[in-house]
Amino acid sequence: MKKLFFIVLVALFSAGLFAQGSGIGLGVVFGEPTGLSAKMWTIENTAIDGAVAWSFAGAGFLHLHADFLVHNYDLISVSEGKLPVYFGLGAFLNLASELGLGVRVPIGMAYQFAGAPLDVFAEIAPGLSLLPGTDFYFGGGIGVRYYF
Repeated sequence: MKKLFFIVLVALFSAGLFAQGSGIGLGVVFGEPTGLSAKMWTIENTAIDGAVAWSFAGAGFLHLHADFLVHNYDLISVSEGKLPVYFGLGAFLNLASELGLGVRVPIGMAYQFAGAPLDVFAEIAPGLSLLPGTDFYFGGGIGVRYYF
């Protein structure tokens, strides 16, 4: 029974990896905030991304966020590679003198190079800060990731 369970887990995990073929990407993002970026494909057109970054707003603080993204490959056609437009829903946590927590709605595009495990992305991320008080949030940036 344990062997069957292990085989099913491996098959499910492998199916998700081979559907996209690009695995997990690690890189950098420059903007508001600036720091390290990661993206993991779940299936062919959905992914989870996140960042550990420094925000330069006010006195500055550590910013963490995670988003669920849906990609549309049909809006923009390119001669080489792929250029999906994506949108999603996520959350952020700001570690400053007061803890900040909120939701964000990232919208962007990511050029995926043909024959190279890289993407270059640009996004904006409006949102709503819920803690320590209710306020509008606006983030965004450009970045690059290498896929393993």
